Amino acid sequence: MGTQGGEMGIPLLEEQEEAVPDRITHMLVLSAFFAVCGSYVFGNAVSYSSPAESGIMDELSLSLAEYSVFGSLLTVGGLLGALCSGKIADLIGRRGAMWVTDVSGIIGWCAIFLSESAWSLDLGRLLLGFGVGLASYVVPVYVAEVTPKNLRGGFVSLCMLVIAGGMSMTYIIGSVVNWRLLACLGIIPCLLQLVGLFLIPESPRWLAKVGREKDMKAALQRLRGKNADVSRETSEIEGYIETLQQVSEHGIFHTFQRKYAQALTVGLGLMVFQQLGGLNAYGFYMSSILERAGASSTAGSITAAIVKLAANIVAVFLMDKFGRRPLLLVSASGACLAGFLIGLSFLLQDYHQSTDVVSTLTFVGIVVFSGFFAMGLGGIPWIIMAEVSEKSDFPNEREGTGREPREFGQLVRFLACGLHIQLFL
Repeated sequence: MGTQGGEMGIPLLEEQEEAVPDRITHMLVLSAFFAVCGSYVFGNAVSYSSPAESGIMDELSLSLAEYSVFGSLLTVGGLLGALCSGKIADLIGRRGAMWVTDVSGIIGWCAIFLSESAWSLDLGRLLLGFGVGLASYVVPVYVAEVTPKNLRGGFVSLCMLVIAGGMSMTYIIGSVVNWRLLACLGIIPCLLQLVGLFLIPESPRWLAKVGREKDMKAALQRLRGKNADVSRETSEIEGYIETLQQVSEHGIFHTFQRKYAQALTVGLGLMVFQQLGGLNAYGFYMSSILERAGASSTAGSITAAIVKLAANIVAVFLMDKFGRRPLLLVSASGACLAGFLIGLSFLLQDYHQSTDVVSTLTFVGIVVFSGFFAMGLGGIPWIIMAEVSEKSDFPNEREGTGREPREFGQLVRFLACGLHIQLFL
């Protein structure tokens, strides 16, 4: 389950040479907490269809094809959300965009909870996907824009960690509650963020961009502390806005030049491989895969969830110590091995081999995939996408740190996700 327009991307985060206040204040923590509730909704939505599969199909008498449509519509909605994420975030602000994701998510979860037929399920899933696509863009944008430069990496990494936490908790909770209650529980983080948005400030950088300088200074003061000196950071933001207004806009196709080829190939290639690696196919249909192999879907889902969460936590500490490339190589190798084990298990099943062997191979394959994928392929492509955008002098970098590569990466992510799910089915 990548990543992922307006005039800006992860806007106005150009590297500054002068230091800014770096205290971790209560308001900064509170702002990040309420923002990453959207990341939790992302993980929750992606993994919902796996534990809910048998309950929904039995209670609503859905065919496998109908349920497959239900599962895939999250990707369709995500694509729509990704397409307009930048425009919405720039038009109504970061908090406003998160408000839209919450309303979309609440309506989507309610539609699923109250469903008595396939059409209402599909509508709810589509709305939920739209919110997820928008959240996958605006949440890291907001977190990055309210955080001091030297603390930004750690805070933004929380987004991927919370997504993994949302997926893991949904697998675990879904093993003990029915699908309607699981959908009802999905509303809670949406409501929590919706209420929290009234307690946290808007992004100072967005406020500066739309000319609300007084509000920008007030928001910055709240984030950095009552007694913090924010004059330097304020002048840096104002100076950059002046520069921004003097730079002409570039379209998305302006990035497709020879000098940007390597950066685009690396960034977008990783996005494609992230999705074609099978994350969402396994995530959507994990329970079904385990059951058809004769393994316990409950035990498998819970074990995979715990391993995934642990691997994400470990990756946060290993990423800067060993670098992105080694972790990606280890992650891809482990995911490849896991895919081989799962494929081998079903091949043996076709040849009527021992059920114990088949179920064991599938169980091990699912758990191994969850751990190794989370360690690298799950989050590092997003980090590399941001880094190559900043280091490759994209034309839009002068306008706001790389909107086009990031937004195009979102589209590639959801398109590849949909392609892989259809091939899987």
